[in-house]
Amino acid sequence: MKMTHSIKEILQTLPHRYPFVLVDRIVEFEHGERLVGLKNVTINEPFFQGHFPGEPVMPGVLILEGMAQVGALLAYFSEVENAGRLVYFAGLDGVRFRQKVVPGDQLLIECRLLKRKQRIWKIGATASVEGKVVCEAELMATFG
Repeated sequence: MKMTHSIKEILQTLPHRYPFVLVDRIVEFEHGERLVGLKNVTINEPFFQGHFPGEPVMPGVLILEGMAQVGALLAYFSEVENAGRLVYFAGLDGVRFRQKVVPGDQLLIECRLLKRKQRIWKIGATASVEGKVVCEAELMATFG
């Protein structure tokens, strides 16, 4: 079953707040399997002031943070017992950046559950712009 979630639902679920909320909308959700989030990248993002003046590029670590937030939402929406618990990075593998992300881009982040063992979730994540993969990684997360 495919479901969407608004920014209001995202803010009710994630503990992050401005300027660290890096997901604007959930466009697809398959319970316990995958979730696709959307981030509208605008010139108003505070990191563009220094990264880089005259050549604004979204920092790769923030793309990874957006991927982590979408992965956390997959876990939160898939299992209600995770509500209210913090999700922490446990590891990153196979990170590859394929092209830059700039103001005006719409970042589509897809996370798929690869494996789950007790409190550890292993998630395959890709971020794309206009159908082209800009970043891919395997994320590991745990609940605190």
